[in-house]
Amino acid sequence: MKSIKFLYLLAFGLFIFASCNDDPVIENQEEVITDLVVTLTPTDGGDSKTLIFNDDDGDGGNAPSIVGTSLAPNTTYDAVIVVSGFEEGEDEKEDITIEILAEADEHQFFFQATGLSIDFEYADTDSANRPIGQQFRLITREAGSGTVLVTLLHEPTKDAAGVADGDITNAAGETDVAVTFPVTVE
Repeated sequence: MKSIKFLYLLAFGLFIFASCNDDPVIENQEEVITDLVVTLTPTDGGDSKTLIFNDDDGDGGNAPSIVGTSLAPNTTYDAVIVVSGFEEGEDEKEDITIEILAEADEHQFFFQATGLSIDFEYADTDSANRPIGQQFRLITREAGSGTVLVTLLHEPTKDAAGVADGDITNAAGETDVAVTFPVTVE
């Protein structure tokens, strides 16, 4: 009888010990990016232009809607990106830009023009003075048509060669979103 009581006490003690040592695991929930809007405002005045990506059903399902724009040649635009979507398990869209900026050391936007003479300059930095790209300048040159690829990387290697200058080649990391916008400079 004493051995049964001892076993019960031992089992109860192990249960209490195990319960006290279970630290809750707080997971960083994944978000589903459904919208990316780039607003381009000419620095010398004039109407803003907008690049819009929308994919309300996320990956798979229906094709996303992508709206490009027409820009003026030899013009500098101040640009701001707003990203929104759903947190995993949530039903209401939220501004994910806030999270990107809160975790700026772990995010960077990259820009690539194809078929166009366009330059990009970062206008914001993280706590280590490395680029983020949520704010940037887009400078057009001569007329033409092509595309602008906007890519957001999570945990890029920001100190790798060329990354601070916007070269995605050595950045590594994980792609949060990549959108190719049609753009005409005329």
